[in-house]
Amino acid sequence: MSEDVVHLHKPTDPATPDNAPTVLTVVPDPAPAKPVPLWVRSGRAVKTAVTHETTKATVRAAARHSLYTFNGGRIVARRTWDGRTGARYERMIRAAEAAGNLEAAEEWEERLQRFRAARHHRRMDLLHSPVEAAKGVGIGVGMGVGGLVALGVVMAINSGHVGDVITPLSATIDFIALLIRIVQIVWGPALTIGPLLALLALWSVGRKQHAAPAWALPANVRSSEGEPITPSIVVKALRDLGVPALRKAIQEMGDAGASMLGPIRIAGCGVEVDVTLPSGVATNEVQNKRRKLAENLTRQEHEVFINIPEAARTVRLWIADSGALDEPIGPSPLVTDETMTANYKTGKAPWGQDLRGDAAELSVYQRHLLITGLSNQGKTAALRALALWLALDRSVEFWMGDLKGVGDWAMFDGLATRLIQGPTDDHVIQVTEMVEDAVDEMNRRLQSPPGTEFPLLVVIVDEAQVAFMCPIKDEDKRPYGGSSSTSRYFMAARKIHNQGRAVNVLLWQGTQDPTDQNLPKMVREGAHTRASLALGTDSQARMALGDKAVDGGAAPNLLRPGLDKGTLVVASDGIEIPKGQSSITVRTHYINTDEAAVIADRAKALRDGVITLTSIDRGEERDPLADIASVVGTTARVRTQDVLKRLAVLNQAAYGRWSFLDLKRVLDGTGAEPYKSDGVMVVGRDRLARALANRDGEGSASASN
Repeated sequence: MSEDVVHLHKPTDPATPDNAPTVLTVVPDPAPAKPVPLWVRSGRAVKTAVTHETTKATVRAAARHSLYTFNGGRIVARRTWDGRTGARYERMIRAAEAAGNLEAAEEWEERLQRFRAARHHRRMDLLHSPVEAAKGVGIGVGMGVGGLVALGVVMAINSGHVGDVITPLSATIDFIALLIRIVQIVWGPALTIGPLLALLALWSVGRKQHAAPAWALPANVRSSEGEPITPSIVVKALRDLGVPALRKAIQEMGDAGASMLGPIRIAGCGVEVDVTLPSGVATNEVQNKRRKLAENLTRQEHEVFINIPEAARTVRLWIADSGALDEPIGPSPLVTDETMTANYKTGKAPWGQDLRGDAAELSVYQRHLLITGLSNQGKTAALRALALWLALDRSVEFWMGDLKGVGDWAMFDGLATRLIQGPTDDHVIQVTEMVEDAVDEMNRRLQSPPGTEFPLLVVIVDEAQVAFMCPIKDEDKRPYGGSSSTSRYFMAARKIHNQGRAVNVLLWQGTQDPTDQNLPKMVREGAHTRASLALGTDSQARMALGDKAVDGGAAPNLLRPGLDKGTLVVASDGIEIPKGQSSITVRTHYINTDEAAVIADRAKALRDGVITLTSIDRGEERDPLADIASVVGTTARVRTQDVLKRLAVLNQAAYGRWSFLDLKRVLDGTGAEPYKSDGVMVVGRDRLARALANRDGEGSASASN
């Protein structure tokens, strides 16, 4: 029989997983949670019930409808009081006095005197009215009874019964008794229903006026999105603008500031209202708080425009419908109307829409143009849209320099007589020489006999800031860029600005991110039409549009880059601007590259073939006969005036001063002399080809001899 040995001493060997003793850990049961007191549970239940959305909606509805009825009664009582007393006139007098408009105060006081005189006359008439009324009732009753008796006599004579004499009178008495019976029946329910109908009428008045606190109104009314603009909202927004003098004046006005407002007019996708500020409040105090005013009107800053019209102490507010300015406008008429043509002198380019939704059309007649803005905001598209419209006038000639060179103006190849595209210094040099050639053409025209009419020559330079910032100098150390008296591009632009419009030589420039370095003051102020897309600062806005336009409310620096692409602030006498304003905001039609190419093709079809030069050759020996043949091209006959113009484009230095006599001198004796066709002098393609062939044949024969 074996027995287990129990060791009484502790083992000294370290414990291993195999021989380690088992350790049992005893975990006591958790203490029971304390019971939640009844008052805590009740409080939680009450809080849940009170804060539940259904409870909130129920409380809001009950408060709303109760206050509709109560405040509706107040509104009706006030209207009744105003109609029976002179309270309305007294409020208007106090408001006019607070606004400093003494003429209006005197006019309202005169109206009050007339109202009181008329009321006194009515009250005096009431002293005599009881006697007059009694007389009228007696006479009416007597005439009525007499009429009924006469009718009864006629009936008695007709029927032969004497009793019929009182039949009409008896029927009338019976009818009156019936009416009394009906009134007796209806009177009881009417006493019950009448007050309910009166309360319903008061509720309806309060509901229409939203006569309840904002927290009690329905969600769709409480929402700031799309809240309609009413006089009370405008006055409250002005009162809370943070201008102490304005707030005090509104509080002192008897009508709570309503007299400051002109009529609220629907204007396109928004409304417009003129606000006459009270004495002591300057217009710029309101103008400088555009963001706060917009927020008070529950609008975004870009949805509120503040202009200063001609009237003293008046600001004109245009308030867009919420989100309306984010909606695109329709396509350009240039795209939709394939029969459209242009007229440089009398026509206007369909550029876009103003904020009212009306068509914004620009006259370019004898007006230099400048468009600027931040990069990638639609400057080239806006400038190109004007050029495309003008191209539909076949008499207009284009010289173009695109210093970006990505193909934005490529559709003018075959339409413009010069088209230089590229961003390098060599391209700047060629564009500068092109503008200088325009100066030479301008001088030639200026020296022509008085009364001579010239076709329009438009010189367009896109990304002109590249030319102004070009560091290259010519062989005489004259810089192409810069704004000094030796800067070639700057001086050429200034000369065209000074005298070009008189002989229909115009300069249109597009620039970006203007500074004094890349858009010199004398150049930007030489443009008759100045337009700006979104800009970064107020100083840039003043560079783009001038101090007068910015002081009058123009704010391209408040346009949203990226979101307001194609939106221009325009200062020009060539576009219809509301009276008293110095600028107008235009949302331009966007014409993409493919659509522009289609319009350009229509413009090319109006012309008799245009050779586009993509570079300028200078200083090389010319072959006049070959050059004449090259500018005539494949056209059977070209007018001599067009030949001279094309030769000048081909080489301004060699042919810029040519006249008809020079052309005739070169062609005489060659067999390609100018001749008349349809009453005009022309040069024939076939005759030129024979003249060149004969000359080349004679040259070959001479060489062989």
